[in-house]
Amino acid sequence: MFFLLDQKTKKTPWIILGLLLFVFSGTITTTAQTTRITEEVEAKPKTANLSTPKNPRKAVILSAILPGAGQVYNEKSWKVPILYAGFMADIYFIGYNNKRYVTFRDALFAFDDGEANQFPTLNRNALVRNIEYWRQNRDMTILLLLGIYALNLVDATVDAHLSGFDISDDLALKFEPSFENLSSSTTMVGLSLKLQFK
Repeated sequence: MFFLLDQKTKKTPWIILGLLLFVFSGTITTTAQTTRITEEVEAKPKTANLSTPKNPRKAVILSAILPGAGQVYNEKSWKVPILYAGFMADIYFIGYNNKRYVTFRDALFAFDDGEANQFPTLNRNALVRNIEYWRQNRDMTILLLLGIYALNLVDATVDAHLSGFDISDDLALKFEPSFENLSSSTTMVGLSLKLQFK
């Protein structure tokens, strides 16, 4: 299992995640610079969003294979460092909680064998409570890791579905006061909601 690996093997995922974070942060900078240069060169007035909608199936498959790839496909690469920061923080806490769990478990084994342990002031019940506490924390952080992965898939799918949504300036939703004459002596005052296409 992941927790029984030696120290050298434990560092490998951190190195891989760090390299991925570095690569994607470079992508964000390059994309931002390219966008700024293109906007300066093309000083045309903005028209409606005519980009083709993204394929949600492709976005979710990319994100399932490599978390964050669906966000890059959807041209939302600024989300990738946030995603990997969540993964790295959660992996750190999985390791921390597991280390505390193993420490108290070893102390309980030493207590049962009648040997000295790291926590001489704790009795057997206190050691068992600490073991259960740290094991529960470790298991919850593993579930949180699965939740972050699922959130990555959902975000890629929703972004792909909304990529074809029209957000141009040609749409307007306004609240306006409304005055209606019901009869010659009665006037109704209200609030109307108007959707305008320019």
